[in-house]
Amino acid sequence: MISVDNLSLQFGKRVLFDQVNLKFANGNCYGVIGANGAGKSTFLKILAGDIDPTSGRVNLDPGKRMAVLRQNHFEFDEVPVLDTVIKGHTKLWSIMQEKDALYAKPDFSEEDGVKASELEHEFSEMNGWNAQSDAAALLSNLGITEDLHYIFMRELNGNQKVRVLLAQAIFGNPDILILDEPTNDLDINTVTWLEDFLLEFKNTVIVVSHDRHFLDTVCTHIVDIDFKAIKLFTGNYSFWYESSQLALSQRAAANKKAEEKRKELTEFILRFSANVSKSRQATSRRKLLEKITLDDIQPSSRKYPAIIFNQKRVAGDQILHVENLSYSLGENQLFKSLDFFVNKGDKIAVLGKDSLAITSLFKILAGEIKPNSGEFKFGQTITSAYLPNENSEYFKSEENLVDWLRQFSEDKDEMHIRGFLGKMLFSGEEVFKKCTVLSGGEKVRCMISRCMLAGANFLILDEPTNHLDLESIQAFNNGLKDFPGTVIFTSHDHEFTQTVASRIIEIGPNGFVDKLMTYDEYISSEKVTEQKELLYS
Repeated sequence: MISVDNLSLQFGKRVLFDQVNLKFANGNCYGVIGANGAGKSTFLKILAGDIDPTSGRVNLDPGKRMAVLRQNHFEFDEVPVLDTVIKGHTKLWSIMQEKDALYAKPDFSEEDGVKASELEHEFSEMNGWNAQSDAAALLSNLGITEDLHYIFMRELNGNQKVRVLLAQAIFGNPDILILDEPTNDLDINTVTWLEDFLLEFKNTVIVVSHDRHFLDTVCTHIVDIDFKAIKLFTGNYSFWYESSQLALSQRAAANKKAEEKRKELTEFILRFSANVSKSRQATSRRKLLEKITLDDIQPSSRKYPAIIFNQKRVAGDQILHVENLSYSLGENQLFKSLDFFVNKGDKIAVLGKDSLAITSLFKILAGEIKPNSGEFKFGQTITSAYLPNENSEYFKSEENLVDWLRQFSEDKDEMHIRGFLGKMLFSGEEVFKKCTVLSGGEKVRCMISRCMLAGANFLILDEPTNHLDLESIQAFNNGLKDFPGTVIFTSHDHEFTQTVASRIIEIGPNGFVDKLMTYDEYISSEKVTEQKELLYS
């Protein structure tokens, strides 16, 4: 078990959290959430011993081993991939090195023999003889093929390094596993494997993630950093979110009788417990919800942006026809012979193994590049708004945010412009920030303001949730569900795709698959799986 006693962290006059007391029990998975800048990753670094708190202490039971997913992609550049994974178990790796050094001695003595025997015993108790095969199996499950296991880490690309470092963290069954954004750059199959791994993991997991589906699947508890405090709640992310929203609405209705509030909360807990039992979570996790007291349900101080897409003009029946569209870069065929009609109100998720193919399709539809062959035609009533994956070209000027957004608006009035910035939580003096100093998340929020300002009836969204916090993702998700127009988008966020998309189109170098179904139906359909194989063969 790991616990924190009277933990505080302060930078100058800014207090991130104060007098925190928590215990993380064996067999549970704790999802750490909080607004951007609340201190989620910092809290994990304190638990891992990478930084010191202002006051208080972290307690780890004697003999327990902690493993951490670290983000330093260059630390192991001169180490073979398989060895990098095994080095995650530092004691086992140390014994392996000490053994090898002993056996390599030209003057191997009787004393060396005794020491080697002791090391061999420790090595065997740690299941060391299976270390290489276990590490190799982890790598393969995470998409690192066998031909890459013996090359140096420096020869891998960034996405591959992330997977090796994840394998390193989970290697050797650590007692406490600390993961900061473990699903970044993982495809749906690898994320599903990781979810299943953590569901079966018997020890303690503490994780930060912006993937709501991942948090819902693996978490038994939510650790919320809010009000300069860190509080522990039973249940997954959706339960925390819905219960906090319910508590917020109840607080707003101050005249509601106490008994009515209690009845509403009780019914909510029962309903949510029943829903969880239908998921992949074990029945024992559902039982945790049944033990919740009503006092556990409290409102959050989070601010959610108001992402509302209003159409200036309702679309007619002719939306978009894509006909025999193909695109390649040199000899690299990204997609070919795309042929489909978009219907009014469609919300289409575009999938594919190559994100460049999807981005290229969206750029073609947005008029930024030309296809190699084929054509597409929008209906006469269609107005579109494009949210690109890469937005740096939009923010090279020294303009402030008001002037930046004004260039995209017919109405130049400052209050009109500030209204759209305010919806994305830019208020007060923040609207006069220079474009060149914005963070990745702030740039995306500005681009969303631009999309809302357009009043389009057709949205083209390329990875719209990148760089956003959970609050903005939730608001974006709700905004698209409520949008009456047509959307074509791609996203690695499982929950976002499942709750928005009513149609799936997957594109590959050899064709496409087009299905009128939800994302979960698509990925679980055996018939679809057979069709998908032809796209990449």
